[in-house]
Amino acid sequence: MPEKKPENLKRRGFLLAAGVSGAGAVAAVAVGASKETAQPVAALKAEEKTSGYAETRHISNYYRTARV
Repeated sequence: MPEKKPENLKRRGFLLAAGVSGAGAVAAVAVGASKETAQPVAALKAEEKTSGYAETRHISNYYRTARV
């Protein structure tokens, strides 16, 4: 009985290469990160904290584009 070969070898090769290259990219970023770039973000002081809704430029842009 002859063995049947898979028909989608190109697709399988592409998916394998995409997975390997994605893992390589993650590893490259992890190795390239240094302690200087990973500094914690400074917390806001108690008097600088705002509570409630504040309409920012980003929110205004969303409202402008969402109008019907």
